[in-house]
Amino acid sequence: MLKASGKSNGKTGTKILLDAISKDKVHLARFVLDALDGEIVDSKTEGAQTPLISSVLLPDAQARCKFAELLLHRGASVNCRDGNGRTALSSPPLFLSSGVLALSVVLAEQEGENLSGLSNNPDKAIFAVRENGTTCLMVEFAVKFLVPYDVLALNGIDLITEQASFTLPRGAEIEGKCGSTESEIHISWKNNAYILRIYFSKEFRDKGIEVWKISKVQFVYDTSETSHFINAYNPGKHTASTHRLSALVTPAGRSYVCTAQQTLTLISSDHQKGITVSMYDIQIQPFDIASDFMFSEPYKCITDQRERLEETLPLILGLILGLIIVIILTIYHFHLKLTAAQPQLPRDRSMYKNM
Repeated sequence: MLKASGKSNGKTGTKILLDAISKDKVHLARFVLDALDGEIVDSKTEGAQTPLISSVLLPDAQARCKFAELLLHRGASVNCRDGNGRTALSSPPLFLSSGVLALSVVLAEQEGENLSGLSNNPDKAIFAVRENGTTCLMVEFAVKFLVPYDVLALNGIDLITEQASFTLPRGAEIEGKCGSTESEIHISWKNNAYILRIYFSKEFRDKGIEVWKISKVQFVYDTSETSHFINAYNPGKHTASTHRLSALVTPAGRSYVCTAQQTLTLISSDHQKGITVSMYDIQIQPFDIASDFMFSEPYKCITDQRERLEETLPLILGLILGLIIVIILTIYHFHLKLTAAQPQLPRDRSMYKNM
């Protein structure tokens, strides 16, 4: 089981737990406690109450009961009974393993969860979209953006181009939609100053093989947001989109996995500037998730397969060369034995008289 460690993960986990308590998400609360070994029951974020105190102060008696019991008796079934003695809630255990989330829950009809804070990789974000009580789309990746924008030159007349470089924050908010042939996820941060939209689709290829792919990527950004865009000329919101995209093509029913960087170029409404979106340490599955919060069988990208071949090729060649040397030495050894067993004929012709 993968466990989040370190102070930063603890603080993020506490925030997720407090949010789960405030929104009555008992399954998410159990998930966080399990992933962090219950170490954050008495911890608190800056200016916030501890999760235990927050649960006691909940206005709803039923919620107070189940969250208090959960925090005080972690690992036991959460059973809160109403006035008639009926069980109101009984929750199964939760798991987080090798970057793959697993839990059995029944939540709202459509809901997005951000569990990036439970990842040991500080650059990686983990998002899941659930619909009708089951996971329908999962994304796990690190993303970097390179966005050109105009600034006024020192002469106050000419425009020069600067580059804003930033990454997808782990605390982003998500929404999503799932369908049988089309799905999408929307990731936003900084009060919607930035929105990354990724669209997925299914299609049939040659010989009736069904695959899914990323069919479109759209990125909305606001150059008036000064943390990344400094002294932008004529600041405002812009939208960058791909054109006829067919990326990350993967056999249906499998998840796409790629450690290597995958780069997309988007064309912006800001004077057709080219926006670069780079993704790496990827695992994505937008359709046919068989088990709740679990990726299906991975499909490794060609780049990773090639890199693995490049790593193993010298070893394979070395083994082949060693085998050839052994065969040559063995043949030479048998040749010497056969030669030694044959009678030696005299080389001096005068010796033939004595034979």
